Amino acid sequence: MMIIILILMFGFMGSNFRVIESQKLVSGDGLKMFVDELPHIPKLFGYKHVHGRLVSNSLTIGMFQKTWKFHRDLPPTQVFAYGTSKKAATIPGPTIESLHGIDTYITWTNNLPNKHILPWDRTIPTAIPPNQEGVPTVVHLHGGIDEPESDGHGHAWFTNGFKETGPGWTKKTYHYHNQQQPGNAWYHDHAMGLTRVNLLAGLSGAYIVRHPQVEDPLGLPCGDEFDRVLVVCDRDFYINGSIYMNTTGNNPEIHPEWQPEYFGTVIIVNGKAWPYMKVERRKYRFRIINTSNARFYRFYLTNGVPFIHIGSDSAYLSGPTSSKHTLLAPSEISDLIIDFSNFKSNFAVLANDAPYPFPSGDPVDKSSSKVMKFIIKGHHVTDPARIPSRLMKYPIPNLSTASQTRYIAMYEYTSPSDEPTHLYINGLSFDDPVTETPKPGSSEIWYVINLTEDNHPLHVHLGLFVVLDQKKILEFDTFKDCMVKLNDARKCNVHKYGRGNELRVPKHESGWKNVFKMWPGYVTKILVKFSYIHSNVSYPFDATKEPGYVYHCHILDHEDNVMMRPLKLVN
Repeated sequence: MMIIILILMFGFMGSNFRVIESQKLVSGDGLKMFVDELPHIPKLFGYKHVHGRLVSNSLTIGMFQKTWKFHRDLPPTQVFAYGTSKKAATIPGPTIESLHGIDTYITWTNNLPNKHILPWDRTIPTAIPPNQEGVPTVVHLHGGIDEPESDGHGHAWFTNGFKETGPGWTKKTYHYHNQQQPGNAWYHDHAMGLTRVNLLAGLSGAYIVRHPQVEDPLGLPCGDEFDRVLVVCDRDFYINGSIYMNTTGNNPEIHPEWQPEYFGTVIIVNGKAWPYMKVERRKYRFRIINTSNARFYRFYLTNGVPFIHIGSDSAYLSGPTSSKHTLLAPSEISDLIIDFSNFKSNFAVLANDAPYPFPSGDPVDKSSSKVMKFIIKGHHVTDPARIPSRLMKYPIPNLSTASQTRYIAMYEYTSPSDEPTHLYINGLSFDDPVTETPKPGSSEIWYVINLTEDNHPLHVHLGLFVVLDQKKILEFDTFKDCMVKLNDARKCNVHKYGRGNELRVPKHESGWKNVFKMWPGYVTKILVKFSYIHSNVSYPFDATKEPGYVYHCHILDHEDNVMMRPLKLVN
């Protein structure tokens, strides 16, 4: 069956739907920047040493409600946080370090109260416990290549103490095989219809797959001080410190609370607002994860020094490449090096200039244009780290071996007032029958067609993909009108219209990815692979089991209502 990914959004996606109540909200200008030091995120290890051998480890990580200080001058905030105990729970959650080839087992426990700390709109397709009590949660390892039962399906949710479970729930302890290529991932809540509010409350954390035998010879910056995770997001706060989220929907008569996109004016890094970090004059590795609901970041250093990219999402690049800007959509990861050795100044600010919504929304303001500050020590130090000319080159399958060419259409529907009401893929809700059924070990060609004014990050669970090309849609209105009427890319001659000027894929995004930005008015062709990219070894699990996988837009407010479809692997 052929699919096109078409993201069709007729409604106004809004620059910011918040109803600002200045007497109750903290202004971004009201908080001083760069007064809190960047925290070290605590670590947990998915392996352990037993009699001199490295073996699997079993972890229990809970979700707790607690208070958190996001800024020196902000009162403590009620949050949901991951940790081994309420006292140890942090924003973001602990970074889990795993080793390639050694399984990790995690029992995720829900210790949350009966009621959510944020507005919960039950009119969108949502996980609702039969007894109407408890906060449903489920954990997805974004970038993980693992069994369906441990993927964090939206219907595999559970409440406090597993008192209530969703129709896709199968077991308490998740099995992460760690057989994939070394790289970065992150874990976050994925409960149906609650992803945006559960992440906004704080449920996210980093996960790293290390492979010392192939990574150590590269000589990259290493160690807790020089290899750092940066988890970036945006929030707004009331003056009492609580997280602000609009309690009125854009169509309140249809959805009392759902809004198409959330944007905050306060930029948070590793749980602190606009932190600073003291660095030596040497190379540092930063694994930057965008965990925002909807905000894109176009990062740059205010002194003009370029980033040196070594990886994108969960995989290394074939070789390092540099750029002065790097654009990250929600859920994307950029793995890069900053060399502070030749900085002429004693500080530099990591800044952002991405409009919101991206790419044609409002410009950033004073608060959202700054991310964090690097304070550079005056003396030079010996730096053993290096940047090799080659990293890790993974083969790309021949296009002739692709077993399917798919076209998928994503639509947004609007009210008479032209405000978004819900989003479907292929005109189908998430719970309609599965239509995407790849085989384990196969490769497929997908065409992603965006007929909207927004850029949408597409995420495919289990699969990795390479972007082949992006071409502008000619006679855009004619093609769009046809799709509105027929909802059929082949009958609407997509290959006739999708052959305009080509948009170059940035070098640092030319490797294997699990998220990519689908530009408005373009057809994006990707090669998706449902197998490992570094070897021909078969999955060590049955990928065809229930509850299956999903693919979706990773703007959280979109996937919740319901720009997401099931992905079922079949033999």
